[in-house]
Amino acid sequence: MRLLAALLLVVLSVLPALAVRPDEMLADKALEARARAISAGLRCLVCQNQSIEDSDADLARDLRVIVRERLTSGDTDKQAVDYIVARYGEYVLLNPVVAPHTLLLWFATPVVLLVGGAGIAFAVRRKKSVAVVAPMALSAEEQAALDDLERPSRR
Repeated sequence: MRLLAALLLVVLSVLPALAVRPDEMLADKALEARARAISAGLRCLVCQNQSIEDSDADLARDLRVIVRERLTSGDTDKQAVDYIVARYGEYVLLNPVVAPHTLLLWFATPVVLLVGGAGIAFAVRRKKSVAVVAPMALSAEEQAALDDLERPSRR
């Protein structure tokens, strides 16, 4: 039983490495390492939150092949990535670029958190200031006037 469990664990730990098929791999180890590094930074458009390096989808395979073709044709890493981005858009990047059109993406969450935190702090502070106010005691004249109002009239 332990042997079966160990074998299953070994098989499951190798599964992500099986995404890149042997027929995709380049003979040049340096180019293959570059291709894998690039593929790790590109999003699988089918799986969405998985890199094309780890995805078994057909589109991910096609993208891996394109990256390898670009590298073997002499492109730099940046040129290969730019080629993929030009075809599929910036969404294909797992780590989006910081540019004027993506500032909202990068800064919206911290701004919303700060505004929400300030709103909560303001509400808590306001509630404390309202709770501190104590009722004032009535003067003797005011108490007498109140007592007169509370007595039933005899008309």
